[in-house]
Amino acid sequence: QVHLVESGGGSVQAGGSLRLSCVASGYSSGNAVMGWFRQAPGKEREGVAGISTIGAITAYADSVKGRFTISRDNAKNTVYLQMNSLKPEDTAIYYCARRSGSLWVQRDWASPGVYNYWGQGTQVTVSS
Repeated sequence: QVHLVESGGGSVQAGGSLRLSCVASGYSSGNAVMGWFRQAPGKEREGVAGISTIGAITAYADSVKGRFTISRDNAKNTVYLQMNSLKPEDTAIYYCARRSGSLWVQRDWASPGVYNYWGQGTQVTVSS
């Protein structure tokens, strides 16, 4: 049984930083493309960052480029999202997800439909 558990969310002021973690169990995370998504109230879930199986390839939403960094430690079955220079518009529930397969596909890394396992989410709130 695959489980993804996120942690590290919280409340910060604008300009602050948070580091999210996603611990995977039930499989070897090094065999899967992983992604971070977020969903704000009344908005669709959007891809924030994606990472290939060994971390050689990463991708980011334009809104977070230069501020967020995705990384992974396959020995710990963990994926991270370092978030710096946070803005109020980053406020959302953040989810990690495992793609159905180990192949990196640049054109659809941010599409929720290609991910088949999701964590429960962690709330990030940024105040101005």
